[in-house]
Amino acid sequence: MGGLSPDRRALGQFADAAAREWLVTNGLGGFAAGTVSGARTRRYHGLLVAALKPPVERVVTLAKIDESVRYGETDFALGSNEFADGTVAPSGFTLLQSFVIEDGMPVWVYALGDALLEKRLWMLQGVNATYVRYTLLRASAHAQLELRPFCTYRDYHAQWRGGGQFVIDASEAGCVVRAYEGATPYRLAVDRGGFRADGAWYWNFRHRAENARGLDDLEDLFLPGVFGISLASGESVTLTVTTAQAAARASELALAGARAHQSALVGPLAAGTPDWILTVHRAADQFLVKRAVAGADGATVIAGYPWFSDWGRDTMIALPGLTLTTGRFAEAAQILRTFAAHVSDGMLPNRFPDAGEAPEYNTVDATLWYFHAVDAYTRASGDSRLEHELYPVLRDIIRWHRTGTRYSIHVDPADGLLHAGEPGVQLTWMDARVGDWVVTPRTGKPVEINALWYNALEVMRRMARDNSDRAGARAYQALAAQARTSLRARFWHEAGGHLYDVIDTPEGGRPDPSLRPNQIFAVSLPHTALASDTARSVVDTCARSLWTPVGLRSLARHDPAYVGCYGGGPRERDGAYHQGTVWSWLLGPFALAHYRVYQDATRAQSFLEGIAAHLGEACIGSISEVFDGDAPHRPEGCIAQAWSVAEILRAWHELEACKSQRANVARAINAE
Repeated sequence: MGGLSPDRRALGQFADAAAREWLVTNGLGGFAAGTVSGARTRRYHGLLVAALKPPVERVVTLAKIDESVRYGETDFALGSNEFADGTVAPSGFTLLQSFVIEDGMPVWVYALGDALLEKRLWMLQGVNATYVRYTLLRASAHAQLELRPFCTYRDYHAQWRGGGQFVIDASEAGCVVRAYEGATPYRLAVDRGGFRADGAWYWNFRHRAENARGLDDLEDLFLPGVFGISLASGESVTLTVTTAQAAARASELALAGARAHQSALVGPLAAGTPDWILTVHRAADQFLVKRAVAGADGATVIAGYPWFSDWGRDTMIALPGLTLTTGRFAEAAQILRTFAAHVSDGMLPNRFPDAGEAPEYNTVDATLWYFHAVDAYTRASGDSRLEHELYPVLRDIIRWHRTGTRYSIHVDPADGLLHAGEPGVQLTWMDARVGDWVVTPRTGKPVEINALWYNALEVMRRMARDNSDRAGARAYQALAAQARTSLRARFWHEAGGHLYDVIDTPEGGRPDPSLRPNQIFAVSLPHTALASDTARSVVDTCARSLWTPVGLRSLARHDPAYVGCYGGGPRERDGAYHQGTVWSWLLGPFALAHYRVYQDATRAQSFLEGIAAHLGEACIGSISEVFDGDAPHRPEGCIAQAWSVAEILRAWHELEACKSQRANVARAINAE
């Protein structure tokens, strides 16, 4: 497979090279991230962001490396930084001949006169360790390479200001950095050349992406010393940075391991799979990480890089696409068990805080998506043992929802629909809040919550039957029938030709007629309560008013509350988050809903293809969280989002399977 590379003309322009980002992960929640230019534009950028208590307690250690090369009589500065006054120095991006993501690894090639120098970065899976290799691909003489590592040690949400008294234990090959008493030390070392200690602070590095987000944007970094290496044509040197106490794996073994890991991600895919789908498969791996449960191995999903940890809602939505379509059933089962261990009062946690505090339970939909994930696991894996193990947990969840749990989440016995919400809280995925302002409260009976509730009841009816719970099967069948009747009768907005977004609202019970994408789940979920003509109207209305090539708008453009640009400070961004901003993860459910009503898998797949071009424009090789509602739909939010990757991958594979089934039927008919 070829690599992903931006247009060469963009590499020499700072604004373009600094807007394109890369991401490498280690399966622990740790990562390395930066820009093609070499300049850090976010507080989250670093060559080793270590997860000290996987997948959380993430700490930025080695922030960046500035390289310089003496070749012949000329000095070449390869690094790049932007400072507080707007100065960009040096401007190493102007020397870039190419940048490519190759087998999941970012690779830079710099042209230095007649010489070419390659820089390649990868991480070791399961260890907080990053490797950066420099290879003199072509040269007519030796080159003298100097590496200047800029260091820090702080929570990845923070920024370091004002210097400090870092302790450096230097050796011939590198050094150990200790930021302060109690801080985890980390080691920098090269496999050839030497190290010269020379501790100094550098001030006022500017992070332009933080400035654009209305946040503090300056940081100070510490230079512990300089590595010096002489390279002849064809020779390499590798710098390793790690928090591991034991020595990191030798670079050749680590590189071979990284390549084997990447090859395994796409090896089972059928010949002819589009390159952009292969890329999305590689991206899916980045979100699957370890989380210990009661001292035992567990697994979870990082919701998004660079700033999210693992969230219950995101994990359950993303699980089928990240694990089941990729054949990683053992990890799927681990994730489902991990979250089952944290069920409280019939609810899954919404978020595991970064510092390891108690989980938060302020969500209504995470728990309902759990039923979908368990059902999808059983159907994809053929393994009914996990479902049998979890059936008591799921049964208890239904009981809590019927009798009532946190935040007034309860079934209304009058119509069998699920009510959720109290003043001042936001429980659905449209959960933006600024201070006391809940932007989209959606208190009452939201449409996707009740689509998920109906789906969960139908799943439980089957599970009860499979677990020889006849009384349970009858009860779930009756509950599902009541919910189905109410969904059909109460959510249809005749004048709009679509479903109400929320009914039984606190505003006198008036239904909310806002045209939002939440209704698409009433068509896309495995069990739908809608009649075929209603389902088709929902899909057609969403297609005309909400669909874009990169996702669905969260609110129709004709709505007075529509905001077409996601930008500005925290208040402006949160105010726009679900008021028109495009969400890429919704493309998957839309494509599947389209197939359900039109039965044309090729046409449905075509609604996903706009993502292919996006894979080279923001975080190269991954899919952004959100986009502007207005064209040209500028990418924003998290640079790599789990459910964005997962739902597009899941939909593409499910539709591909539909095409194969139709082809097999056609062949069988022709054979007769």
